[in-house]
Amino acid sequence: MSRIEPNDLATFLAIARHRSFRKAADEIGVTPSALSHGLRTLEDQLGVRLLNRTTRSVGLTEAGERLHGRIAPAFHDIDDALEDLNTLRDTPTGTLRINAGPLPTEYILLPMVARFLAAYPRINLEIVAESAVIDIVSAGFDAGVRFGELLAQDMIAVPIGPLQRNAYVASPDYFSRYPKPETPNDLRNLPCIRLRFTSGRLHEWEFERGGARLSVEVDGQLTLSDPALSVRAALDGAGIAFAFESQVEELVAQGRLVRVLEDWCPQYAGFYLYYPSRRHMPATLRAFIDFSRTAQAREVRPQEQSLVG
Repeated sequence: MSRIEPNDLATFLAIARHRSFRKAADEIGVTPSALSHGLRTLEDQLGVRLLNRTTRSVGLTEAGERLHGRIAPAFHDIDDALEDLNTLRDTPTGTLRINAGPLPTEYILLPMVARFLAAYPRINLEIVAESAVIDIVSAGFDAGVRFGELLAQDMIAVPIGPLQRNAYVASPDYFSRYPKPETPNDLRNLPCIRLRFTSGRLHEWEFERGGARLSVEVDGQLTLSDPALSVRAALDGAGIAFAFESQVEELVAQGRLVRVLEDWCPQYAGFYLYYPSRRHMPATLRAFIDFSRTAQAREVRPQEQSLVG
């Protein structure tokens, strides 16, 4: 058998990670056809098929699963060794990949991106914004940004961004047809815009005042999957919508939306930057964590918070 080059194995790992030739090709910076040719060459050298591929899907064969299980940890060790050298540089260097929800991307990450890149000119930052909560390790991300309650228990998390506050809003036209709720329980009798997570679970609206906490399962004809779309629908008079205060404060100030139950909406710690607990943190990620801490308008806890337990 001819010599197998590490780059050929890295190509296989990228395809196995993404289960997609196109996404793996985008990561590596080659064309999908070149990637496919490289994989066929590797399979010919090994004398076994590593992947089952159709026009719609890519999956590992038994041989592919066995090879992946043996070489993936070794490549992680190589990455860790290179990161050890990276920490010796005065300026962190490399690519930082973050997976985040659309809301924290827009309201937390993007406002600090330009300043972060200016402070670290040798770091390339890639942010993938999507609603679904994914396995950031298997997908090849260094970190993610989500609400703390959505994170896996084996992640390490640090708060990022300012305190959050919920807002419940509807259009003036809506309140010309329906009464304003005076308590959270009044929402049960009013048309609301429901929010369904990608997991399929409906979002229960949460309230707190004077130590009393309430969760209300609202009803309504319209169900959406994105709070930003809920705000748009509320502007059109479709119902009362759940949103974050930062999303709607300008619309409320303009009189295009009316806010209700504001005294039932205290501030709370919102989004967390999270990453896997491993021996060596990438220098690029450490730089971003330190930068985000100093960039926040509020003081955050200096110790990283483990979500275990």
